[in-house]
Amino acid sequence: MSNTKLEVYPLSKVEHLKVHGRTTGQRSPLALFWTGSAIEFHVKGSELWIEVEVEYDQYEPWISVLINEVPVSRQMLIAGRYWVCLFRGMNESALKSVRVVKELQAMNVDPGCSLQIHAVKSDGKFMPVEDKPYKLEFIGDSITSGEGTVGANVEEDWIPMWFSAIHNYTHITAETLNADYRVISQSGWGVLTSWDNNPHANIPDYYEQVCGLLTGDKNKALGAFDENNFAAWQPDVVVINLGTNDGGAFYSPEWQDESTGKTYKQRLNEDGSFVAEDLLAFERAAEHFLVKLRKYNKHAQLVWAYGMIGIPMMPAIARAVDAYVKKSGDRRVSVFQLPITTDETIGARNHPGVFAHQQAAKALAEYIRGILPVKKQAVS
Repeated sequence: MSNTKLEVYPLSKVEHLKVHGRTTGQRSPLALFWTGSAIEFHVKGSELWIEVEVEYDQYEPWISVLINEVPVSRQMLIAGRYWVCLFRGMNESALKSVRVVKELQAMNVDPGCSLQIHAVKSDGKFMPVEDKPYKLEFIGDSITSGEGTVGANVEEDWIPMWFSAIHNYTHITAETLNADYRVISQSGWGVLTSWDNNPHANIPDYYEQVCGLLTGDKNKALGAFDENNFAAWQPDVVVINLGTNDGGAFYSPEWQDESTGKTYKQRLNEDGSFVAEDLLAFERAAEHFLVKLRKYNKHAQLVWAYGMIGIPMMPAIARAVDAYVKKSGDRRVSVFQLPITTDETIGARNHPGVFAHQQAAKALAEYIRGILPVKKQAVS
């Protein structure tokens, strides 16, 4: 083991550093907002630490550490500013890929929740981190946030411990396709409305911002509400896994806006079918979201992938995609049905478990492989 003194480097001074996930250009410190957001190093040395600054009012962030693409640790980050050891005692001459991944989604319901990284310290040398051949963007709800992928089936507490970014179809799909990826997701949210009929809890309204669905002055100061720099990161494929909560809203009580007194409800007919007017509102919202996605992702394949918790909204999704294609002439849009979660693959909180995510990733990666640009075809 090396006895070399560890040197401290502010993150802004680390030349070879790769940032995963939407964030600002700020590196002093770096804020990680979304699930799956990460920092990655290629380093030769025996020891590596990062200095984190963590705040929250209720929901603490979690991280996973991957070394040479294999998860080696997962931990809760308590409040404060302190050092976290990523590894020590390793072969100082061997090159190691190290990625620190934010396991928890951006927490709309906790304006105090934040994770920043200030510095690193090591006895080694940082080497360049290459981009992978492809870029994937995933947009979704609790499924895409990895809710329930950790924990026993009996767990029902809505807490950060049961969320995971890496035991997740997003991460597994990206690894299978040798791709970099980003995730935009929020539990309970939808295209038109949330599971409880709140029309403000929809992903499309915040897509232009770095992480606009967050709240509070702290997140504003961190740059969460800034316009996202789309030119700096253009995906080859955008996967939209939304609709599950829009479907759930039909079975949930009405939601009342306290500021206006107005109520909102996706309604059912007496025979249990969806009210046509309300279903059409969902279809129009989905179609409009595709228009927005194409505006900011000029060359990407848009894949609406849905079905891990049933397919009640599949006909409406298919109609929305068809309407968009007919009006725009855009042929780089498709619908893909994901494998449904079973009693054998269910996880915590009645959400898809690890096996369900693995099955979904296998099917989705195979589909995406067929529509990726041939000139960039990678070996998985």
